Amino acid sequence: MTTTTLTRADLTEAVFQAVGLSRNESAQMVEDILEELCAALARGETVKLSSFGTFAVRQKSQRMGRNPKTGDEVPIAPRRVLVFRPSHVLKAVINGLTPPDGMNEDD
Repeated sequence: MTTTTLTRADLTEAVFQAVGLSRNESAQMVEDILEELCAALARGETVKLSSFGTFAVRQKSQRMGRNPKTGDEVPIAPRRVLVFRPSHVLKAVINGLTPPDGMNEDD
């Protein structure tokens, strides 16, 4: 397993190589996509990327938790959390399997 991280600069370089836009235009495209993704999630919308997965925001209600150091019960405030559900295509790629031809559906 590698310990490298895919960065915005890496994404920009990939767009530059694949699409042929200038580096500045590639960087702007990556930024625009990420901003739109963040804005949609902030509005509570679900973001589905075909053959990749689905990002969604879930509302968690208040609950009681426990401080592991002291054992005291503490309330955990209600909050919104981001969840990601990978598609079956992404799962197959991660596990080194190749999906059958024509498989381009979402999970």
